[in-house]
Amino acid sequence: MAMMAFLVVLLPVLLVSGCTQDKDMLVDCSDVYKSGQTVSGIYSIYPAGDFPVWVYCQMISDGKEEGKGGWTVIQRRMDGSVNFYRPWNQYKRGFGNVEGEYWLGLENMYELTRNRNYMLRVDLEDFEGRKGFALYSSFSVDCETDGYKLHISGFKDGGAGDSLFVHNGHKFSTFDKDQDSHNGLNCAKRHVGAFWYQNCVYTNPNGLYLWGEVPIMDCTGNFWFTWKNNDIAGFKSISMKIRRVS
Repeated sequence: MAMMAFLVVLLPVLLVSGCTQDKDMLVDCSDVYKSGQTVSGIYSIYPAGDFPVWVYCQMISDGKEEGKGGWTVIQRRMDGSVNFYRPWNQYKRGFGNVEGEYWLGLENMYELTRNRNYMLRVDLEDFEGRKGFALYSSFSVDCETDGYKLHISGFKDGGAGDSLFVHNGHKFSTFDKDQDSHNGLNCAKRHVGAFWYQNCVYTNPNGLYLWGEVPIMDCTGNFWFTWKNNDIAGFKSISMKIRRVS
């Protein structure tokens, strides 16, 4: 398992080869689930049909029957063990430890969602053990030439509120590639993170891991504004995962 986790860092950027995809290749965790692998864990998938990518597949959410079906985890924070303040090329490729904290990669997200329909679920847990989620019935990411622009819709509240609506329709920004809508301010630098920033931020899941809750005054931690009256930063865990919609 440890070797699998290491490989996710070494994989090359996925490129569209123009080749026909093998129908037996597992594109995402939905395919893994349908193949009979129903236990959550690390699996290899083929988002672009050519190179394997190691990913964590969560096969059920909250123990509910309707949550089954194979969720592909695209982002996860849980202990602060991985630095998320990284440059553009790493957010493009993906980084981290697939057994723990990682980012799947913008190019992988684009390849997954460009010809298929996905829903998005964001799970949150604070240091008091309180949990909540936000569910979006549609999620996709544009190609790199369009800035990996985010598209979400169909919000359903699971106790977390909707902190992504401000970021919908915006390009992805890192400290070395400013694509936000703020005039004169680099939102990624300001909030010590990387995300689909607008002008600037309503959530910052890739911000600094704080190992506890703090007032949100400086907006540099990992936060979700619609949680706890908009004034707290610092989550024990944040994860973003997608599942294919028929």
